[in-house]
Parts: sequence; structure tokens; C-alpha cells
Amino acid sequence: MIADPKAASTLFAALGDETRLRVLGRLSASGPASIRELSAVADVSRQAVTKHLDVLADAGLVRSYRSGRERISELEPDRLDEAERYLERISAQWDAALLRLKRLVEEG
Repeated sequence: MIADPKAASTLFAALGDETRLRVLGRLSASGPASIRELSAVADVSRQAVTKHLDVLADAGLVRSYRSGRERISELEPDRLDEAERYLERISAQWDAALLRLKRLVEEG
């Protein structure tokens, strides 16, 4: 669970970009990929993909390693699981607040 709001904001900021979501979608669907492969999917330059991968890595969403001359990146699924649990917790809090509001309206 993401206990620290700063950690949550870093995670969700990384997820808040269309190109990074494309990269994550590709890694999720097909597994590890090179920067060349990811730049084709994201329709941006290799340099841009590298910068996006750095943001995703800083947020703990991907990890990269060298394979020969290529940098290969892969998804860190545990971090996405944390995001899902965080959103579920917020959703439960909203559900409880709406239920309290409904009771107040019905009683009043």
C-alpha cells in the first residue's frame, strides 16, 4: 500500500502521460522490450522514450537492464498493484462518504 502521499503523487504523475501509458501497455501485453521497440509503439523518438522510461523507473513502474548494446525495459507489476490498492482504498472512502450523505438526506 502506498502510505506516503508523495510516493503516490510520483506514481500517479508517471501514469498521467499518454506516451508513458502506451509504453506500459506494450510492456504489460508483450513483456520486456528495447527502446527501439518502444519508440515504435509510442510513436516518439528513442531519446523521448528514454526520458519517459526514466520517469517510469523513478516511479518504480519499470526496470531496465543491458542486453548487449541494447537497453531492455520491463514492467514492475508490484508497483501497479500498489496503485490499484491505493485507488480501491480511495474508492471505499468515497463510497462510505456517499452512504453517510445519503443517510443524512433521507433522515432530513
